[in-house]
Amino acid sequence: MKKSPVLILLFLSTFVSVEASEPRRYEIPRTEVIPIEESGTDRRYELYIRLPEGYAENADVEYPVIYTTDAGWHFEMLYGTAEFLMPDVILVGISWQKDLDPERAHASRFRDYSVIEYSDPETQARYQGGQAENHLNFIRNEVIRFVESTYRAAPGERTYFGYSLGGQFGAYVLLAHPGTFKNYILGSPSFRRGDEIYKYFDELEAKTASERQDLIVNVFLTIGELEEAKMAVTRDFVSVLQRRRQSGLTLAGLEIIEGSDHAAAFPDTAVRGVRWLSQIKSE
Repeated sequence: MKKSPVLILLFLSTFVSVEASEPRRYEIPRTEVIPIEESGTDRRYELYIRLPEGYAENADVEYPVIYTTDAGWHFEMLYGTAEFLMPDVILVGISWQKDLDPERAHASRFRDYSVIEYSDPETQARYQGGQAENHLNFIRNEVIRFVESTYRAAPGERTYFGYSLGGQFGAYVLLAHPGTFKNYILGSPSFRRGDEIYKYFDELEAKTASERQDLIVNVFLTIGELEEAKMAVTRDFVSVLQRRRQSGLTLAGLEIIEGSDHAAAFPDTAVRGVRWLSQIKSE
C-alpha cells in the first residue's frame, strides 16, 4: 500500500519537533527546595518540603510533619507512600551538605549522623565522624524552627524517619533528646557487635534515664531478615529501649522485613513505618 507523501511529511515534522524541543526537569508536585545554612559554619544544606494537597485552602489547619535525613535517597519514597497512606502531612527532607565534591555528595552523612569517632585514624581524618550532637543542634535550632515559623506545622506532632546510619542518628536523638520528636521510625540502624556503638547507647540510656521522665514517644524499629551480622545487637538495642517503657516510651516491637537484606529492607520500612504512623495518629 502506498504511503501518502503528506502523511510522511507530517510524521517527520512531528519527529523533528520532538527532537528539537528542550527537555525539562521533572518537579515533585507541591514541593519546594529551600537553601539553609548552618549557623557558625560555612556548611550549606537544602530542605525539600512537600505540602499536603489543599494546604493553601485550609488556612486554619495545622499539619503533622515527618522529617527525614538522607533526603536524596528517602524523600521520593516517603512522598509516594504518604500520598496514599497519610496525605495530610508535611514532609521535610534534610539534604547532605551541598558544597562538597560531587563525587562525594553523601560524605557528610558519615560526619553528621555518627555518634562516635571512627576507630581507624585515616577514616576519622577523612570523614570527621562523631558529630551527631552538632547536627542535631542544627536540626533543632534551625531546621525545625524554620519549618514551624514558616508553615502551619503542629509543634507536638513531629516524626523522624531515619534508615541505616540515619537510623543510628535517630537512636541517638531518641535517647539523648527524645522530646525533639514524638514518633521515631528507625530502619535497620547501623549497629554492629564490637563497634562500641551498642555500648555507647547502653551507657547513654542509663545516663539520661533520670533526666527524661514522662515523655510520650512512639518507636517503630525494623531490620532485614537477612541482616544476620546486625540481628543480635539490634535485639540488644530493643532491650535498651524497653528499659524506658515506664517513662512513656512505646515500642512497636522489632519488625523483621522478611527475605530482605539491608538494601531491600528500605522500601518496606518506609511503607510499614508510614502505615504505622497513620494508625497511631488515627487512634
